Amino acid sequence: MIKPSTLTFLKDVAQNNNREWFAEHKGEYEAARENVLELIQTLIPELAKIDPMLAADTDPKKSLMRIYRDVRFSNNKDPYKTNFGIWFSAYGKGGNEPGYYLHLQPGECFLAGGYWMPDAAHLKLIRQEIDYNSHDFFQIIEDKAFAANFKLSTTNTLKKAPKGYEPDDPNIAYLKLKSFEVVKKIPDEDLYQPTIVKKVVSNFKTIYPLVAFLRNAIAK
Repeated sequence: MIKPSTLTFLKDVAQNNNREWFAEHKGEYEAARENVLELIQTLIPELAKIDPMLAADTDPKKSLMRIYRDVRFSNNKDPYKTNFGIWFSAYGKGGNEPGYYLHLQPGECFLAGGYWMPDAAHLKLIRQEIDYNSHDFFQIIEDKAFAANFKLSTTNTLKKAPKGYEPDDPNIAYLKLKSFEVVKKIPDEDLYQPTIVKKVVSNFKTIYPLVAFLRNAIAK
């Protein structure tokens, strides 16, 4: 579970996003980071039980994203992120692939799964898979447990039908998507409870069929 001090540290970073402050509070950062790594270490073997593509002995550090921001091409020059991002997938945090995500940020914690903004080649393959195997796709997103907890995000979608598909295609709402992910918010207080591991794993288990469908699409 996550300690309240970990989210408190992130709140402090948001209020003091500069290198001088961070250097003075490096010990607090290390303690928060270690707390997050402990959670990841507990989650990994449990996730490996539901997704055979995940290795139970994966180094937790491979799932934890850096807190340091790349500001080279950004107007926002704040040097640090105000969250801990955790990515679980077959190829680690640098992989361009479907997987599972856990976001720790005061008041904005959430878990997610699927494939966020696939590249053009993968997007084409995913659309083909939905077109060719729509029965399997709808069986996943209309499953009772899945539908009760998740709905595919429509934040990233085309205004018009993608090339090669008709506007009146019965699956057009999903073929127009540019991203295939589901998201669920997590109250900060839930992270402080020992049950958080069971909660996260249970939700990722529900998301797994979607991840597997997307993996199968880009593997062809």
